[in-house]
Amino acid sequence: MKSIYGRQFSMMAAIILTSFLLLGISFIALTYRYTISEKQDAMARNADFIAEFTSAMAASGGSLQDSSYKAYVSSIASISDIYVLICRTDGRVQLYSTGSIRDGMAAPAVPAAICDTVSESGSYSGLTDLGGIFQERRYVAGRAVVQSDFTGHTYETNLIFVAANSSSLTELWRAVATIFLFTAVVVLCVAFIGSSVTSLHQTRPMKEIADAARKFGHGEFDARVTGYEDRKDEIGELAEAFNTMAESLAKSEAKRSEFIANVSHELKTPMTTIAGFADGILDGTIPPEREKEYLKTISSETRRLSRLVRRMLDLSRLQSKENVTAQEQFDVSEVMLRVLVSLETKINARHLDVDTHLPEGPVTVWGDPDAITQVCYNLLDNAIKFSAEGTTMGIGIVTKGGKAYVSVRNTGETIPPEELALLFDRFHKSDRSRSMDREGVGLGLYIVKTILGNHKENITVTSEDGVTEFTFTLTLA
Repeated sequence: MKSIYGRQFSMMAAIILTSFLLLGISFIALTYRYTISEKQDAMARNADFIAEFTSAMAASGGSLQDSSYKAYVSSIASISDIYVLICRTDGRVQLYSTGSIRDGMAAPAVPAAICDTVSESGSYSGLTDLGGIFQERRYVAGRAVVQSDFTGHTYETNLIFVAANSSSLTELWRAVATIFLFTAVVVLCVAFIGSSVTSLHQTRPMKEIADAARKFGHGEFDARVTGYEDRKDEIGELAEAFNTMAESLAKSEAKRSEFIANVSHELKTPMTTIAGFADGILDGTIPPEREKEYLKTISSETRRLSRLVRRMLDLSRLQSKENVTAQEQFDVSEVMLRVLVSLETKINARHLDVDTHLPEGPVTVWGDPDAITQVCYNLLDNAIKFSAEGTTMGIGIVTKGGKAYVSVRNTGETIPPEELALLFDRFHKSDRSRSMDREGVGLGLYIVKTILGNHKENITVTSEDGVTEFTFTLTLA
C-alpha cells in the first residue's frame, strides 16, 4: 500500500516536472525563434543597404572593383559579422568578403534555383550552403540590384547575398538553454526538498495518531497524541479530537469495568426482598395469616427478577431506543403500591415514614407494566438509600392534560445543580458519601431514563433545601 507521503510527493513531483517541461519547451522555442528572426531581419537590412549602395554606385559610373566600394562592403561585413557575396544574374560570384568562399573553389557560383528565386521575388531567405560555396549551412539573405535605363525600363545587374554563421546562434541558444536547465534543476531540487519536508510534516502526525489508536486498541488507555497543542490547522484539530475521544473512551471503559465488578446493583434488591420475606416466613417473624400475602410478593419478585436479568443482558436494546412493544393498560397506582410493599423491609430499616398522595380510584395508563415497575423500583430504591434516617419520603400521582405525573420524593442532602444534568448518564454516580450503599454503579437512573425514553415519556429532577424529587410522565389510557 502506497503511503500518503509517497502519493503526495509523487503528485507534486509530477506537477513540477510537467510544468517545467512545458515552460522550458515554450521558452526555448520562443527564444530560438526570436533570435533567428532578429538575425534574419538584420541580414535582410544589410542586404538591402548593400543592394541600394551597389545600384547607386553603378548609376554614377562606379565599378565593383573600386577600392571605395570594396571598403564599404568589407566594413559592413566586419561590423555585422556577416559574409557578403556579389554575383552576376547567372549566379557567378564577382566579389566576396574575406573568408566567405570555401577553399579550393576556382569559379564559385550560386545555384540557379536560388538566383531564380531572387530574380522573381526580389529577395531570398533561408538556411543553405549556397551549393557548396560555404563549408556548412548558413543563414542567407539575398537581394537583387535593380537599375533603370534612360527609357525608365528596370533591369537586374547583380545579386547580393549576405550570410551569417549559424554556429554563433546555436551557441547562444545552447547557452540560454543551459542557464534555463540549470535554474530548473535548482528550482526542482528546492521544490522536491520543500515538498518532502511538507509531506513529512503532514503525515508524521497521522502516523503518531495511528500508533496511539493501535495502543488504545491494545488496552493502553493512557495513550495520547502530544506536541500538536499549538497547531491551529486541521492536524491540530485532529489531534485534539483524538485526545478528546480517548479521554471519553477511557472514562467509559473505567465505568464499564466498575459496572462489571458491581453488576449486582440491579440484581440485589429483588433478591434481598425475596430472601428477607422467605427468612421472615421461616423464622416466624411474619405471622401465618400474612404468609400468603408475602408469598405472592415473593412470587412476583421472582418473576420480575427473571425479567430484570434479561433486561440487564439486553442493555444494547435499551440504548438503541427501540419502541416499546408491550403496550398495555394498567393501574400505575397499583404498581407503585406493590413496589412500596416490596421495599418495606428497607424502609423500616432506615426508620422512614411514607407520605402517599394517590388518587382514590385507579390511574390507568398505557405502557409496559414490567418496565414501569422497574422504573418505580429504581426510583423508590434510590429515594430510600439517599434519605436521611428518620425522615419522610413521599410518592404521589396527579393527572393533568392527558398525562399522569408520578413523583418520588426524599429528604436528604441537596444535589448540586451542576450534577443534576448528569444523574441519568450511564455509569454516573453521585457522591458516595450521600449514601450508605457504596456499591452502586450508576445504572439505575440510566435504565429509568432509557425505559421512559422508549415510552416517549419524560422525567425531571429537582433538588432544593435537602428535598429531591423525581417526576416522570405516562400517557393516560
